[in-house]
Amino acid sequence: MKYLRFNYEGNEDLGILINEETVIPFKKIFKENCPKNFTEFIENFHNKYESIITELKDEVKGIPLKNVDLKAPLKEIPRGVICLGKNYKEHVKEVPSTMDLKNGIPEFPIYFFKLVNEPVGPNEVISLHQELTSQLDYEVELGIIIGKEGKDIPPEKAEEYIFGYTIINDVSARNLQTKHVQWFRGKGLNNTCPIGPYLVDKSDIKFPVQLNIQSYVNGELRQNSNTKELIFDINYIISDLSKGTTLKPGDIIATGTPSGVGMGFKPNKFLKAGDVVKCVIEGIGEMSNMVK
Repeated sequence: MKYLRFNYEGNEDLGILINEETVIPFKKIFKENCPKNFTEFIENFHNKYESIITELKDEVKGIPLKNVDLKAPLKEIPRGVICLGKNYKEHVKEVPSTMDLKNGIPEFPIYFFKLVNEPVGPNEVISLHQELTSQLDYEVELGIIIGKEGKDIPPEKAEEYIFGYTIINDVSARNLQTKHVQWFRGKGLNNTCPIGPYLVDKSDIKFPVQLNIQSYVNGELRQNSNTKELIFDINYIISDLSKGTTLKPGDIIATGTPSGVGMGFKPNKFLKAGDVVKCVIEGIGEMSNMVK
């Protein structure tokens, strides 16, 4: 099942996508106690919402998807996005190392934090920030949405703590990333975190997750891989992150990007005004954003 946030006739709502073409608004399904946002929905999914959706989703008249304006599924991300760096081998080879890595491949996951003022939605604008950078880069990534609270999670139980998946474009200012050595500054500029187009329920994605993942710039294929190529897989990531740290419903983990980013080309292919970046992940959908 795919969940989405959208505007329709001037009103914002959450909803479910049926048959890839019809949107069922939550307000038509939940007559009482309608969730205000996806964080609330995820926190209470199994206790309050799952059975109601199963019972009523096929009985409610929907809206054609083409008539709604899609937004980033999560309007606010209180704890920011937890990210992994250098989690595909080919990507490790294409970018200069800023850390002491054994044979170039990380021995342990490289975690960093992406500050998100407000996520960018499908078809919305990525800010160029030309006063700060001339090295704005794209990074398509599989995003994991945590579904229930957990700490010290065993790897074999990791899937139990997942709500679903989405697409994240971890847009990065490479000069700031290099200048500051750590990655927080270069990853946290406003309007540089497209997320969407949907939150896809984990039941729709076979586990272990092996999805084709691509990015295009102005129609040119730049990144092309599969999530089976992750150095540290999803079980490992969730288990490792939860050691001594509590993961909460609605937390987002960006699992890293494959090779083909702008800084990996010689000469570099950084983003410029007017460029359109399209991110695609099998089973989730596609998301396009113009740089401006």
